Amino acid sequence: MSDQFLWMLAALAALAAGLWAWRHWHHRSFWLAVGYPITAISVWASWRKVALGCGLTKKRHRLWFTTVPGLVASTGVVRVRRKWQRIAVDTKPFMWLPLPTRYGWRVTLHTLEGQIPTDYAEVAERLAHSWGVHAVRVSSDKPGRVRIAVTLRDPLVKVHELPPSTELLKVTVGRLETGKPWDIDFKTVPHWINAGATQSGKSNLANALIVGLAPQPVALVGFDLKGGVEFTPYAPRLSALATTRAECGGLLDDLVALMTDRMGVCRMAGARNIWQLPPTLRPVPVVVLVDELAELYLMADKSEKEEVASTSTALLRVAQLGRAFGIYLFCCGQRIGSDLGPGVTALRSQCSGRICHRVNDPETATMTLGDLDPAALDSARAIAAETPGVAIVAGQDGQWYRARSFYVSEQTAEHAAKTYADLAPSWDEVMAEQPQQAPDSQTA
Repeated sequence: MSDQFLWMLAALAALAAGLWAWRHWHHRSFWLAVGYPITAISVWASWRKVALGCGLTKKRHRLWFTTVPGLVASTGVVRVRRKWQRIAVDTKPFMWLPLPTRYGWRVTLHTLEGQIPTDYAEVAERLAHSWGVHAVRVSSDKPGRVRIAVTLRDPLVKVHELPPSTELLKVTVGRLETGKPWDIDFKTVPHWINAGATQSGKSNLANALIVGLAPQPVALVGFDLKGGVEFTPYAPRLSALATTRAECGGLLDDLVALMTDRMGVCRMAGARNIWQLPPTLRPVPVVVLVDELAELYLMADKSEKEEVASTSTALLRVAQLGRAFGIYLFCCGQRIGSDLGPGVTALRSQCSGRICHRVNDPETATMTLGDLDPAALDSARAIAAETPGVAIVAGQDGQWYRARSFYVSEQTAEHAAKTYADLAPSWDEVMAEQPQQAPDSQTA
């Protein structure tokens, strides 16, 4: 008997070790084969209790077959009788069967009367604690339906680099919390604001952009308000670099003039943007990288007011009109607040791409993500200092996501800048006079 018991213990130990090794070395197949079925049954079976605890149920009257007290017999025993009564019961939202995802599961719920998706978003943290998961995200794709996406573990703890994008003006800079690539596509979202405190990953993201754009046929322009210490090492791949506000003002005037010239070319060719021009007429796209955006708006005294106003106006004009004419902005800053003046607020309204790393003050997070879901602000403020590169990103689909950029060292970015230095057109070439008449095929 003891031998059989020992054999059973050994078999159980071997089974446990095998399951642990399976989960450790190939978590995806283990989750689909073992973890998901157990989780789906558990979640579906306990949904009534969870919904009641999170305040997602509604009182509804139902006919219920109950037992009520009747007459008392002479012996003291209470005689009872059964009766249909109308009583109030807690009704839970209908839940479909949970479906597995790469990092967890998702499920669709039918909302009850009077409920909206915000009611579920407000209790997302309660749902996460009830189910013992990392995070719960709520979205809605049609009226009366709520989709809950559950993440079992944080997929951004370790981010492996993905293959680079092969599309023009599109750079894969990291990974989203859903497991999908984090792409910055200037053709889809032309202008971006990237906010973050020191050591939050803001500069690393700029490095990733330079590495991704360096081999592409684009002109890179740098505005480095730190005196040039950030972008000067990448100068071989830059077509122009400004390190003071006065130089930035002159370079912005060039960009406005370039934009005006390209307007004329598109007008003569009957095109709405440069991408509708024939390849022989299409000018090179220009990506403007701005570091320390706040320095363009700060004033030491009133004597700088005119210079700040001129710079702010020129940058805003580029943001308003530049997309159609191949000029794109990527503005970085530690501090982006309304106290910098109305120019920053106007620029923010033109930048549909939003990236918020860890910030030191809530106003910067509000300025960057204020018109998104309030839950995005809470997530931005919850980014830990020990997780550089993690950010809240406004996606191209109108949703917001947690994301993390790949680590790209300064040495890697410098190497890319030197390797592809021959692809950098000179600023004189970019500013060369555009054709003053339409091609023969357009004028015929």
